[in-house]
Amino acid sequence: MEHRLQQLSKYAVMTLFSFISLYPIFLMIMSSFKTKKEITTSPLGLPHSFSFVNFIEVWNKVHFDEYFVNSVFVSGVSVIIILIISSMAAFYLARYTFRWNGAVLFFFMLGLMLPMKLAISPLYMQLMKLNLLDSLIGLIIVYIAGHISFAVFLFFGFFGTLPKDLDQSARIDGCNDFQVYYKIVLPLMRPAMATVAITDLIHVWNDFFYPLVFIKSTEKGTIPLGMLNLFGEYDTEWNLLFSGLTLSSLPMIIAFLIASRQFIEGLTAGAVKS
Repeated sequence: MEHRLQQLSKYAVMTLFSFISLYPIFLMIMSSFKTKKEITTSPLGLPHSFSFVNFIEVWNKVHFDEYFVNSVFVSGVSVIIILIISSMAAFYLARYTFRWNGAVLFFFMLGLMLPMKLAISPLYMQLMKLNLLDSLIGLIIVYIAGHISFAVFLFFGFFGTLPKDLDQSARIDGCNDFQVYYKIVLPLMRPAMATVAITDLIHVWNDFFYPLVFIKSTEKGTIPLGMLNLFGEYDTEWNLLFSGLTLSSLPMIIAFLIASRQFIEGLTAGAVKS
């Protein structure tokens, strides 16, 4: 009986925390179907009708398709390059011992200690000298530089859990260093890769600060900048804003649902060594 009460109390606590976490998402989705009047008069209630008028209007009014394509391009390219560079760098640092091993690892860790936003002025000047202002490529470079340290840190810890006997066995079979990384280690990295991909994808997709500073042209804006158009000086179109937020959140929700299992495994991969 006591054990059953403990189980019920655990389920009750988990249910409470799940409700607290999911209710804002539910409220956002429900508000996206409401009219502006319904949001102001009944902000916590259900919509009177489920119509896609708000979604069609926000898609056409703020040119959501252009912002969506820009966000997909910037986020996709940034995450792919981060995964490639950071996984190879972490593999080399974890598997090979050389004189400057610790110094190079510490150099990457500095990116976790020093936020890039503190250096926004010199960063702006550097991009201006390279003619990368108001450019999606410049924005991608900024994201790669800002997120690669976390990826190297996580991959380095993950490589510490893999036995080096795998590398030696592959070399006996004739694999070179890159083949060991590509054919042996990379398939085992799926949990860590999913963790880095989801974490960085969410950060890049939702980022508002860097596009606001470095992007000037409307046609090169990302979704967060597009949502800014719905905030007026004296009034805000809340129904369209919630519809836009719902549209922008759907890709992230779908990506997390697809990779959630690998994401959780990656978070705990370096916690315990066998």
